[in-house]
Amino acid sequence: MKVCTAQMASTWEDPAANLAKASLLAGPAAEAGAALICFPEQFVTGWSPHSATFAEDPDGPTVSALREIAREHSISVLGSYVQRHGPRPLNTSVAIDSLGDVVANFSKIHPFSPGGEDLHYDPGDHISVFSVEGVRFGIAICYDLRFAPLFRAYGKRGVHCVLVPSAWPCSRTRSWELLIAARALDNQFYVIGCNPTGTTPVDRYCGHSLSADPVGVVVSRGGEGEELIMTEVDPARVEATRARMPVERDRRPDLYHRLFADKVP
Repeated sequence: MKVCTAQMASTWEDPAANLAKASLLAGPAAEAGAALICFPEQFVTGWSPHSATFAEDPDGPTVSALREIAREHSISVLGSYVQRHGPRPLNTSVAIDSLGDVVANFSKIHPFSPGGEDLHYDPGDHISVFSVEGVRFGIAICYDLRFAPLFRAYGKRGVHCVLVPSAWPCSRTRSWELLIAARALDNQFYVIGCNPTGTTPVDRYCGHSLSADPVGVVVSRGGEGEELIMTEVDPARVEATRARMPVERDRRPDLYHRLFADKVP
């Protein structure tokens, strides 16, 4: 199946404009044969580590608009917004199927502490898996990419691909590229990173949305401008890779737990 990465520049704190652009992008993606379109982290407002001005409930205007986009264009959608939550909001991605039904929610497990996001957002506490046309997807958000155990948990759930909506700045593009390839290679599945372009009051973003296959080879890559990037995800390739190189069988989890528990002399 095809996944479309919508590499777009968000109009700062203008949900109506950004949702209108999302609808305009979803049409060509569906026409090109994509079964799912993924948007960047908090694309509805532009990512902010501090602001909760646009926090809303899971049945609020953003999710409602994304559901309508999915129905109108008969395409599954992965969108991202600020979810109202107590005592602090959550940075949440929502997966919606082509009928407009919500099929998964995932909240960023590792708020970006170097930018102070951890002081203003609560962390998520669970992973989420959903399926589109027989392909099993997991979700991570931006800074989560640096934490290998999260992706290992998805590997244990048998996912074929992890989607990573992000707001990864130009200054750390090399880390972005390395981490996507490493997470894919480590777990023998696809990793698709969706990144914005443009400049906001928070940072400058250079796109470079990226997808890596189960052996860590980059199979699609965006430039620096706005564009739609298509990636073919093949579950059979995931299974064949795991059969040929049985990394999962050769892991030693009991030993790893003991090594973590041991005191360093």
